[in-house]
Amino acid sequence: MRHGRPLQLPPQAGTDPRLPGVYKFRDEHRRVIYVGKAKNLRQRVANYFQDLANLHPRTRTMVTTAASVEWTVVSTEVEALQLEYSWIKEFDPRFNVKYRDDKSYPYLAVTLNEDFPRVQVMRGAKRKGVRYFGPYGHAWAIRETVDLMLRVFPVRTCSAGVFKNAERTGRPCLLGYIGKCSAPCVGRVSPDEHRELAEDFCDFMTGRTGTYIRRLEKDMTRAAEEMEYERAARLRDDVEALRRAMEKSAVVLADATDADLIAVAEDELEAAVQIFHVRGGRVRGQRGWVTDKVEAVDTAGLVEHALQQLYGEETGDSVPKEVLVPALPEDAEAVAQWLAGRRGSQVSLRIPQRGDKKDLMATVQRNALQALGLHKTKRASDLTTRSRALEEISEALGLGTAPLRIECYDISHLQGDDVVASMVVFEDGLARKSEYRRFQIKGFEGQDDVRSMHEVIGRRFKRYLQDKERTGEWEETPAPTGPVPALTGAVAPGGGGSEPREDDGRPKRFAYPPQLVVVDGGQPQVAAAKRALDELGIDDIAVCGLAKRLEEVWLPDDDDPVVMPRSSEGLYLLQRIRDEAHRFAITYQRAKRAKRIRSSPLDEVAGLGDTRKQALIKHFGSVKKLRQATIEEICEVPGIGRRTAESVAVALATTAPAAPAVNTATGEIIEDDDGGTS
Repeated sequence: MRHGRPLQLPPQAGTDPRLPGVYKFRDEHRRVIYVGKAKNLRQRVANYFQDLANLHPRTRTMVTTAASVEWTVVSTEVEALQLEYSWIKEFDPRFNVKYRDDKSYPYLAVTLNEDFPRVQVMRGAKRKGVRYFGPYGHAWAIRETVDLMLRVFPVRTCSAGVFKNAERTGRPCLLGYIGKCSAPCVGRVSPDEHRELAEDFCDFMTGRTGTYIRRLEKDMTRAAEEMEYERAARLRDDVEALRRAMEKSAVVLADATDADLIAVAEDELEAAVQIFHVRGGRVRGQRGWVTDKVEAVDTAGLVEHALQQLYGEETGDSVPKEVLVPALPEDAEAVAQWLAGRRGSQVSLRIPQRGDKKDLMATVQRNALQALGLHKTKRASDLTTRSRALEEISEALGLGTAPLRIECYDISHLQGDDVVASMVVFEDGLARKSEYRRFQIKGFEGQDDVRSMHEVIGRRFKRYLQDKERTGEWEETPAPTGPVPALTGAVAPGGGGSEPREDDGRPKRFAYPPQLVVVDGGQPQVAAAKRALDELGIDDIAVCGLAKRLEEVWLPDDDDPVVMPRSSEGLYLLQRIRDEAHRFAITYQRAKRAKRIRSSPLDEVAGLGDTRKQALIKHFGSVKKLRQATIEEICEVPGIGRRTAESVAVALATTAPAAPAVNTATGEIIEDDDGGTS
């Protein structure tokens, strides 16, 4: 191996080699913040030093945090994979994917490294010389299996203290008296005979079950023929015990199949990995992890990290003959060679395409989706977690009190067309979908999110001031001071007092002010939102911005962002709110575009394709304005001749305006603040 020297960013041209290797980014304090591998170090490292605007947001954050880069050249891609895994374990870089492995998973372990091997439940890191089976969902499942199998394989299960005490007294424990232990402690079997029992136990657990059952059935038949009926009955019970132990894991694949199936469920922030361990055609174990996606990584990258996590410390049969994945890693051949090196024989790494393995992979995928959903639900619904999240937001932004009502805004468009905005509301850290609003940006078109954000914030809070002014009897109660109050299921979002209501008794649509406005974006969007509030004379509502997939929170007039810890519940809540605003905005934008194109009266015009339909709508802004246009005005649109213009005018004149649509399925308000519908 040859080491490169630390470099100030960017590296000098020609100093990075065109060879496989592993590189480390360090921050100004010399801490390793990212570890990566590459087939070609020069090409990979150079990719980080292009225009920051072209980098993935997470990669951009890493590069701007780094102060130097160094590398190690290796001979092969397999060596690069091994070294990358070692460095990630050693340095724990903050920008690498880190799976939160639940070390509480129990395993059935056989301590073959002892003179008298012991069968027991084990948790935590694996030890050298110990055979592991599982993991299992619960320790009691292991004990039930062991209890059934000890009839046939009476291996020692006692602790070292109990074993030594039995040796000293010459009396075995209860299991020795009832035949569920061969009692090597008192010399009933020799060390070699006891080890053979332990190895047979391991063989049975690895799936080689038919041999033992057939042997016991043959012995049972022979004992019956020799009229040794008690022995035959005991062997019959042994066979039944083994069959019950086998039934605890369903047959899912062919008897000889040894495979691990890995599935990934992910969103922009987190990913869940589920693994089914199949041995001898049966599911012998299941486990799963959840990770924060702190680096720019796709499904293939997540699979590669999962493989490193699973097999980095494993050798021999612990690595199966076949590993089935949803996507192949970028260097699939090198990863397969690395797995083969860990196992000591060839390992097949592939995506299942058909048959039983594909069906089982679909089951593993469903488990991954459920695990991700359960993880998010637990974090979102836990009262203590929500309270801590609001406290962390309050401290990070310097609010003084917990923001019990948070509104988030996002802009969505398609290349500058159909510009819309969303407003989502979270109270007590939970979504209030009945308070959601959608906005159409009608004054202009184009990819100007800053101007759009200014308009939306201005419109929303102008309506708030109008509603407040029209309701003279309602006065907002000042926000409470002091410790953060305990969260409840429903908090009055404005503080207290009588609610401002419409004439029909319903609450006014924009009457409640938030304690915090969150905008989807960085400094420009935050400045636009603050400027809109200042123009309306509102100075008691905090504003912050959260850029997509970044860890930085921006405040008005601050040159540097607020960096909240990646594990912060406050940051997680802000991200959930931002993502919900993005989902709500893009859903509206897509529905609006689909309705305009697919459900337009222009569909009745023969020979008018989608391109010219979009040109007409873009020119006039809406079907309503197009309906009011003259034939001469329609002819001004590029590509529209007089005959087509006449056909358009006739079609619009004979088609009545569509009635407003009502969405009763989601509970979300679909009208915008001008009374229009989506």
